[in-house]
Amino acid sequence: MNSRFEVFGLSTGIISQGESISERVIVAATRACGGFSDGDILVLAETAVATSEGNVIRLADITPSAEAERLAAQYDMDPATVEVVLRESNTVVGGIPGFLLCMKAGTLLPNAGVDASNAPPGCVTPLPEDPEGSARRIRDEIRKATGKTIGVIVADSRTHAMRSGCSGVAIGCAGIPSVIDDRGRSDLFGRKLEVTKRAVADNITSAAELVMGEADECTPAAIVRGLGLPISDDLIGVDSIAADECLFMGVFAKGRK
Repeated sequence: MNSRFEVFGLSTGIISQGESISERVIVAATRACGGFSDGDILVLAETAVATSEGNVIRLADITPSAEAERLAAQYDMDPATVEVVLRESNTVVGGIPGFLLCMKAGTLLPNAGVDASNAPPGCVTPLPEDPEGSARRIRDEIRKATGKTIGVIVADSRTHAMRSGCSGVAIGCAGIPSVIDDRGRSDLFGRKLEVTKRAVADNITSAAELVMGEADECTPAAIVRGLGLPISDDLIGVDSIAADECLFMGVFAKGRK
């Protein structure tokens, strides 16, 4: 990868349900940096992607279950929101006031990714139903419209154990490697690296989120240019590992026995 690169925030305005996010970012990219170039990496906020795909839930339409009512009372949450979280989760591991810690699609995340931020009033947005499919579709739409071959990341913001604040995480990826395996390379003193893999897509996402913001910026996308990553139709998906291979989850699971 190149050591120097550029990041351009894409201001799209508010994206409505059913609206093409690809069309909006193409217009925004023209304003921000003269349009897409081959090799660009487009990072998209998951809320904007979910909204454009119509994945927005009105809380007034939700009838909380008894379990949702119980968890809402225990963790000081809105029962309808908890019901949506339960529907989106594989399991609920625990929680703190205001948040449930959930397992979903092989990863731990707060509230199963259900988010009221940047959702219409009285609504929440779950994660896109198929983030990898979304990334692949948007990549194809932009290539068809512009002729440019790019990578696409669907991004979420996550907290990390024992750290304050959020950073970016890729939940869908198309066109670029999500992880680069450095095992077998030598360190400064000639020792072979045995476990090191670089979370490239997550790192790109965090860089992009510096210009995207989390509040009222109306900048749900960014272009990262100049990294020199390989771009290929065969590169799809975000690498994950099983819970028993994860240091944090493995220790957590042993502690529950």
